[in-house]
Amino acid sequence: MQEKRLDILLRTAARTWLALALLTMLTMTALSQDDNEVAGDYVQTSLQIARDLIEEELGSRLAMVRWRYYEDDWSSAGSFQLYGSFGIDNCVADVPIGQKRHDILFGWTFSILDMSGKEYQARVSYDFNDSVLCDEAHVPPAYASTVPEAASEPEQQVAAVPTEGPAGFALGGHVAGLDGRAAELMRSAGMTWVKSQLPVEAGVAKGIEFIQGAKANNFKLLLGVVGNKDALASNFNGYVAQLAAFVAELARNGADAIEIWNEPNLDREWPFGQIHGAKYTEMLKAAYSAIKAANPATVVISGAPAPTGAEGAFPGAVVNDDNFMRQMAQAGAAQYMDCLGLHYNEGILSPRNSSGDPRDNYPTRYFGSMLNRGAQFFPNSKICWTELGYLSGEGMGAPIPGSFIWASNVTVAQQAEWIADAARLSRESGRVSLMIVWNVNFTRWDSDPMGGYALIRPDGSCPGCATLGAAMRESA
Repeated sequence: MQEKRLDILLRTAARTWLALALLTMLTMTALSQDDNEVAGDYVQTSLQIARDLIEEELGSRLAMVRWRYYEDDWSSAGSFQLYGSFGIDNCVADVPIGQKRHDILFGWTFSILDMSGKEYQARVSYDFNDSVLCDEAHVPPAYASTVPEAASEPEQQVAAVPTEGPAGFALGGHVAGLDGRAAELMRSAGMTWVKSQLPVEAGVAKGIEFIQGAKANNFKLLLGVVGNKDALASNFNGYVAQLAAFVAELARNGADAIEIWNEPNLDREWPFGQIHGAKYTEMLKAAYSAIKAANPATVVISGAPAPTGAEGAFPGAVVNDDNFMRQMAQAGAAQYMDCLGLHYNEGILSPRNSSGDPRDNYPTRYFGSMLNRGAQFFPNSKICWTELGYLSGEGMGAPIPGSFIWASNVTVAQQAEWIADAARLSRESGRVSLMIVWNVNFTRWDSDPMGGYALIRPDGSCPGCATLGAAMRESA
C-alpha cells in the first residue's frame, strides 16, 4: 500500500511539473508572439480532442454553436456530488473511486453547446495524453461567481442562446427583413433561428449588419452565402479562396451558422457543364477549413441542392440532387460539414403522405422521401432543412403563375397545417437539427412567387405561426 501511495505521489509530482512547465513555456513564448495565437494552438488542439470524444459518444458529427474553456484544477475541486476532487475522472460517476486517475489533476475543461441547445463537457490534460467525457456540464467552482460574464479564458460566442425546441430540434425562418412584426410572430411560432441570404459581392459589412440584427432580436443567425457563378467559372481556385476568406470573416464576427452556396446542382447557380458534387466539395472543404480556423463554434452547412429529376432532359445544366449528393459523399464531403443542407418546396400533400401526388410519384414530391434522399448518403450527419415551405396562392390578389399551377389548390389552412406537421416529423426523425421555414415575410408575386410561400399573408395574418407554435410546445 505504501508503494502504491508513493507511486501516486511521484506520478502526481511528474504531472504537476509537466503542467507548470507547459504553462511556463506558454508564458515565455508569449513574450515574442501574440498571446491569443500562442495559447490558441494549445486550446485548439485540446478542443479537437474534446470534440472527438463527444462525436464518438454521439456517433455523428457535432454541430457546435458555442464553446467555453476553463484552465482547471481537479485536485480539490469541491463537492463530489457537483464536481468532485478525485482527478480528471471525478465528473464520471461510472468510474469507481479506486479506478479514477487521481494523479491527473490539471488541464482544460470544455463546455460545448450544440445546435439543439444541448451542452456537453469534456476534460483534457495539459499534455493532451488524457481526456474524459463528463456525465453532465458544470461550471467549475473557481469560476462559478463569474458566469456568464467571465466564465472562460477566453469565451467564444458569448451571446445569449435562446432555449431550443424539444428533442434536440430547432426552428427558424428565412426573412426578407427582420422587422419588429416579423420577429414577434417568429417567436410566437417557436422560432429561435433566422436565415438571411448574403451574396459575396454584398461584402462582410452587410453580413455583420445581419449578425447584429439577429442578436439584437435574440435569434441565432444562419447566413446563406452565395457567390458569382461567372467568376467561379473563370477562376475556380481564386474565387474559392476569396469565398473562404469571406466566410471566415463572417465566422470571426459571430455568425452562428453558414450555408455554403445555394442549389449548386443547377446552372442557374453553378457554371454550366461544371456541375458535380466533387467539384462543389472542393469549395466546401476550403470554406469549412477557413471557418473553423476563425471560429470553431460556427456551424457549417452544405449548400442544399435543388430537388430535381431533370438531369436527363437538361445535360450540363442540371444534376439530380440525389446524384449530386452521392458525388459529394464519394468526395468525402462528410468531413467538411456539420450539417447536410436540404430543400423541400414542391409539396401539395401532407408531409405524412408518401403517395398520391397527382403529378407523379417522384421522390422529391414527398417530405419523407426527400429527407431520406440526402440522409442515405450521410448516415452519420445531421440534417438541416435550410428551405422548407408550401406554396399557396390564396389571398395573393392575382392568379398563381403558370409554372407553379401545380400548387393552385393548396389553401392557407393546409399550408399552416402541413408546415407544423413537417416540424413535428423533423423533430421525431432524430436526424434533423434545424428546420428553416421558407419563408416568413417575402412579398414578391410574379414568375417567382415567393410571397405565396410566406407565413405572413398579405392581410397580415399568420396562421402558420399559430400551428408551428403549438407543434413546438408539444413535449417541450
